[in-house]
This record gives sequence, structure tokens and C-alpha cells, in this order.
Amino acid sequence: MDFVLKDENGFSYIDEGEGEVLLLLHGLMGALSNWEKVIEEYSKEYRVIIPILPIYDLPLLTTGVKSLSKYVHKFVTYKKLQGFTLIGNSLGGHVALIYCLSHPEFVSSLVLTGSSGLYENAFGGSFPRRESYDFVKEKVQFTFYDPEIATKELVDDVFATVNDRNRVIRILAMAKSAIRHNMSKDLYKIKIPVSLIWGKNDKITPPEVANEFKRLLPNAELHWIDHCGHAPMMEQPDEFNRILKGFLEKNKV
Repeated sequence: MDFVLKDENGFSYIDEGEGEVLLLLHGLMGALSNWEKVIEEYSKEYRVIIPILPIYDLPLLTTGVKSLSKYVHKFVTYKKLQGFTLIGNSLGGHVALIYCLSHPEFVSSLVLTGSSGLYENAFGGSFPRRESYDFVKEKVQFTFYDPEIATKELVDDVFATVNDRNRVIRILAMAKSAIRHNMSKDLYKIKIPVSLIWGKNDKITPPEVANEFKRLLPNAELHWIDHCGHAPMMEQPDEFNRILKGFLEKNKV
């Protein structure tokens, strides 16, 4: 299925379907293809919107999770969105948490999958062997339970990214920012319904991270997906969609 990427007013985004809004936030290495099965499934009944986060375009001094949250709010304001469900994977989950704290009146419910914000076993502190394709391939495979999910296209994309000096500098700045902005002391303020959909075999944000989110968020439910790593919506899309559907139906605005 081909999705139209819109470019207007300084924003790049996908906007498919009609109805209640699902606003999806991708991770640090996340391409739009990560959400393909979610868009296919939910654009039949919902309006699915994915802004491209300007991870590589922010000024270096302001590259961080808070800046991405501000960008999301500019986008939300531009699109006149209200009362939406925010869904974030990995870094996108972290940005979603900051957004919920800054603008609680805009978000009706929250879904986190493999979210950073408490702890993550990061992609790599300094990319000491970024010129090695096999090293990068191994790192991408580490993201998934089934290494076959790390297609050549995906590995090529990450390899190109980590060999672009401008991008690497920003990835490292973003990773440091994510570590600095630990959310543990603020999660009690997020009162909206939260669904945690987690891969049992996630090695980047391991199961104990999901358990800690469940403990600290006042209104959270936790769902496990077996044989699944850090990106459940890619690796086990049918199960991810099934759990998400139940949560959305239960929390219809």
C-alpha cells in the first residue's frame, strides 16, 4: 500500500483515513514503513497521522526530546487536532510522554511500545565501527527477535544514516538528551489511560522497563507479545493491532 507523504508549511507527514485521530510518533531509526500495517488496518476507521520528526534537522544545540515535543505541538496546532490518541515507539514514546505532560488537554489516551524514557540499551555510544556494514547489520538485527525482519533495505538505510557525520552527531545528541530526561519522577502526573504493548524479547527496552512504566503510570495496562523485540508493530503487527483495537474501543472518546 502506498501512502502519500504530504509536505506543507515546513511539515512532512502522512494523513490517511477519517474519524478519531491516531497520532503516531516514530523512533530514532524509525522509518514510516515501521507503521505500515497499523496505517493499513486503522485508516479504515480512524484518521491516522504520522509527522516526520525532524531528528536530523534541528540545530545541534537544541537537538533533544523536548525540542521534538515542541515540534509535535506546532504540528498539532497547525492541523487543529484535539482529543487524539498518541502512539509512540522507542524515542517516539519518550517524546509522547513529554508531550502528555506539557499538553495534557490535547491527548485522550496514550500507547507506548518499546518506549524510552526510563532506560534503554542504546544503539551504541559512539559507533566505533560505523564503517563496518556487518557491525551495523548486527545492531539492526539486535532490535528484533527474528533477525530476518532486519531486511537489507532496513540495514542499508541505517548504514547510510550512521555514516553521515551530520546525522551521527544528532543521533548521539538525541541519545544523550533521552538519558538526561528520565521520566520516572513525572509519570504519576499522566492520568489518561495508557496501553503498554511490549515485546517479551525486547533487548533495547527490556521487559523490566515495561513493568516499571506499569508501576509508575496511574492508569496503565500492560500487554506482552511473545517472540517479539523492540518494534512490535513491525515484528508482530497482527497481535499489536489486536491489542491496540481492544484498547481504542474501550477508550472511545
